[in-house]
Amino acid sequence: MKILKVFSFVLCLGIILSGCNNTQKGAAIGAGGGALLGAIVGKIAGNTAVGAAVGAAVGTGAGVIIGKKMDKAKAEAEAVKNAQVQTVTDANGLQAVKVTFDSGILFSTSSATLASEAKTSLTEFAKVLNNNSGCDVAIQGYTDNTGWKNSTAEQSIQKNKDLSLSRANAVSSYLKSLGVSSAQIKSVDGFGQENPVASNETAAGKAQNRRVEIYMYASQEMINAANAEAGK
Repeated sequence: MKILKVFSFVLCLGIILSGCNNTQKGAAIGAGGGALLGAIVGKIAGNTAVGAAVGAAVGTGAGVIIGKKMDKAKAEAEAVKNAQVQTVTDANGLQAVKVTFDSGILFSTSSATLASEAKTSLTEFAKVLNNNSGCDVAIQGYTDNTGWKNSTAEQSIQKNKDLSLSRANAVSSYLKSLGVSSAQIKSVDGFGQENPVASNETAAGKAQNRRVEIYMYASQEMINAANAEAGK
């Protein structure tokens, strides 16, 4: 019953906030959402939670300030070629920006070598990260569930995980070569066929599952600054 109530609360809040921008969402979440809401939303969305480990609550005013910064970052990311951009909630209940690149655009089949078109898109995206250096970054690679030739199911799962990590690392390395600070990229992970965003029963669904996700979320420094500014 408790789980149902919490789930209903999240759905209701999602409906309420669906017409809001990040600034408005930041105010609502800062007023009472917190880390619990962020974790629940992450579970429902099937995404691995991202967010700085903060020691103090983020108030309403700070949520508004961070929301404005995320509005700016999202608008810039939406101009990047081949980038799918959406607003998500981090582990602190704060607004974050999720940018997804189709692996078919970034890499050839079974390869972790960046394609030329991928470099063009990532060059544009590196500018977004440099313009929003107060955001921390998490990079996550994923595959579909297709097995590998002459491999057991268990071996295929591990190979898919290894490939997804190699692709995430390739994206991270290229962004760093374009001037993105190593300190800004907090994590690079490969999850293989975990956390599918579509059904693996169809070719279209598998194509969606082959992806690299890049999250831009509030750093500890951004949160501290927002709390300080809101307290003035």
